[in-house]
Amino acid sequence: MSVLRRPVSLAICIASGLLFLTWRAFSQADSHATVQVRRGDIESSVTALGTLQPRRYVDVGAQASGQIRKLHVEVGDQVEEGQLLVEIDPATQRARVDAGLFSIKTLEAQLEEQRAQHALARQQLLRQQRLAAGGATREEDVQAAQAQVRSTQARIDMYQAQIGQARATLRSDEAELGYTRIYAPISGTVAALNAREGQTLNAQQQTPLILRIAKLSPMTVWAQVSEADIGRVKPGMQAYFTTLSGTNLRWTGAVRQILPIPPRPLEQMSQGGGSPAGQSGSGRVVLYTVLLDVDNDDHALMAEMTAQVFFVSGQAKDVLTVPLSALSPAGESDSQLARVLDADGEVRARRIRTGLSDRLSVQVLSGLEEGERLLLSPSADLDG
Repeated sequence: MSVLRRPVSLAICIASGLLFLTWRAFSQADSHATVQVRRGDIESSVTALGTLQPRRYVDVGAQASGQIRKLHVEVGDQVEEGQLLVEIDPATQRARVDAGLFSIKTLEAQLEEQRAQHALARQQLLRQQRLAAGGATREEDVQAAQAQVRSTQARIDMYQAQIGQARATLRSDEAELGYTRIYAPISGTVAALNAREGQTLNAQQQTPLILRIAKLSPMTVWAQVSEADIGRVKPGMQAYFTTLSGTNLRWTGAVRQILPIPPRPLEQMSQGGGSPAGQSGSGRVVLYTVLLDVDNDDHALMAEMTAQVFFVSGQAKDVLTVPLSALSPAGESDSQLARVLDADGEVRARRIRTGLSDRLSVQVLSGLEEGERLLLSPSADLDG
């Protein structure tokens, strides 16, 4: 009986020892918050918020005054270039055209009458010149006939000039009459409608805007990038963005343009002196506009949508990664200090080389192995 108890007691002792060692190791590990070196993907990017706008659009206005008689489109309609959009009551413009035509006809009749007078004056001048050659008339009668010829010719020139002016006015009136029928300048989608039937437009002071036609593909993201990050964004850089539409879709594109001047109020731009906008003393964050184009053939993207943009400056796949919170600066840009928890429960500092970072994690180039554990809360008294 005692022989059987010995192996059992031995096994119990061994198990107890193993449990004690395991408890000790875990108690050492649990006394510190740790993370494990893992493999994953790292993407270094610049984030920004932006607004979607059609890359190409046209605001259609009225060049003629009058009451809108007919609107042929509504918001969301697809239109083709040259399609009739709006009709304005042409009564006033047509009356001007008719008046211009009548004025030209009157001037042309007066011109014909004056030409007849001119022909008669020339005949009288010839008769006076023949009489003067035979000594049968006075010199002053010849001079009077010559003056009559010049006078009738001047009136002919005057009527011709008046007819030319009237025709120019008629062309302007005819053009304004044509403006009462507004056609689509481009093919696209009616994105906004700012007028209604029966509304009276006054185009004398400024052009009233009636509607906007936009091409919904491609769209442009107007992203606002902070002054601290704008140096990392370059034309042609690949980027992607998501919207707040509740879907997990991601759209990709390339940077088309970086506008060189941040938007500022006009009164600041007109000032000759003073501190420029965005200096440290102003307390204002300087944002630069970056334009990113994306195809939108399915029209899933709409104007004024908010986009969260990621400008990708570097990528690495299936590499060793650790959280940035587990590292501390080591005095060099590509190296960091890590507090490694050894198998015996001791914490040791180790210098490692790092690569890309996504602001939460960083790529480990050397100095760590997969599976090693690092402290999140480093201790001050560490062994070298």
